[in-house]
Amino acid sequence: MSTSNQPLKGKTALITGSTSGIGLGMARALGGAGANLVLNGFGDATAIAALQKELAAQFGVRVQYHGADMSKPAEIEAMMAWVEKEMGGTDILVNNAGIQHVAPIEEFPVAKWDAIIAINLSSSFHTIRCVMPSMRAKNWGRIINVSSAHGLVASPQKVAYISAKHGLIGLTKTVALETARTGITCNAICPGWVLTPLVQKQIDDRAAKEGKSSRDAAEELLGEKQPSLQFVTPEELGALALFMCSDAAREVRGVAWNMDGGWVAQ
Repeated sequence: MSTSNQPLKGKTALITGSTSGIGLGMARALGGAGANLVLNGFGDATAIAALQKELAAQFGVRVQYHGADMSKPAEIEAMMAWVEKEMGGTDILVNNAGIQHVAPIEEFPVAKWDAIIAINLSSSFHTIRCVMPSMRAKNWGRIINVSSAHGLVASPQKVAYISAKHGLIGLTKTVALETARTGITCNAICPGWVLTPLVQKQIDDRAAKEGKSSRDAAEELLGEKQPSLQFVTPEELGALALFMCSDAAREVRGVAWNMDGGWVAQ
């Protein structure tokens, strides 16, 4: 392929939480643009190895995997150092790893709060602080933090997730200001409902609890929040991430860009 078809050729993209869902959609978009990929996330080792082979063959790029637990700062630091050594550093960092738990605040398990804050917010602080020296030395970098429509507005019973996703936008703005006179940009993407394994679990739980079909539960879920009544797709989010990595987005700095079927417009 020509460099015009692979504008990210020679760059390395690390995408956390990329063995499925939004992260995998972003990995496919960046790999399609020529970036070498470092995947991270949970999953069956055989399935992950097959995914690496598939992406490498499809896009003609290097595809590595690192299994760092994103709740553990020491493992995150080790991953970032490994990417520096094995791949020459992280040029594009997509912080996407996330978990969810739903309960009223007075019943919310403290351990769940700690885990969600660690993975959905603190992990991004750790990856960014580790990658910054290398990006500053190159005077180029793209940092994309996957927040949520729930980083902009709230819903009941998701106190930890919403706190973390709001915090991620604050982190994004701060890093954008600290890098404003460099070739490094930092932005957040705020998806609405995307049919990921995380959301499918919420649909299944709702269907079981209310004795509905999965389809009816999905439509009900969308109807409460997303005026388009359509799920956002990982492919659409990947295309937005790709734009944020382009020269055209050089002065897109510190934004929280919602792709949410009209959710936040209400």
